[in-house]
Amino acid sequence: MSSGRIRRSLALGAVALAAAVLLGVAGAGAAQAQAPASAGRCAGHKVRTLSFSTGKVVIYKSRGYVCAVTVAKRPGARKTMSVSVQARGNRPARDKGRFTHHAGPVTVHAGHRCVWVKGSVGGGNTSSGWILC
Repeated sequence: MSSGRIRRSLALGAVALAAAVLLGVAGAGAAQAQAPASAGRCAGHKVRTLSFSTGKVVIYKSRGYVCAVTVAKRPGARKTMSVSVQARGNRPARDKGRFTHHAGPVTVHAGHRCVWVKGSVGGGNTSSGWILC
């Protein structure tokens, strides 16, 4: 094989590799962009639901991690929503803003410690106290 042919083969291989990497990155970005559309799902199994007048907070647990999502009872118009999860002895992790459907998910590593979960939608809110001890 001549050196010109080898160079062309290497260049073609490099172009193919770059294209494959770009397609992989674009595919991963598209998958991440679709994740929030699944109503703010958390990993793990559902352990508790805290209902209140304007929505609910759904709490999940998996391998020492606790995750929570606040879901509006009537989605649509933007309204102030929040969710926070605090493992005992740590600061709370929060998501707060004006959303149309849900706030969160918010995840903390709790291990075997108790957690305090709070959520609000508009004027309604809930607070769990120390749970999952």
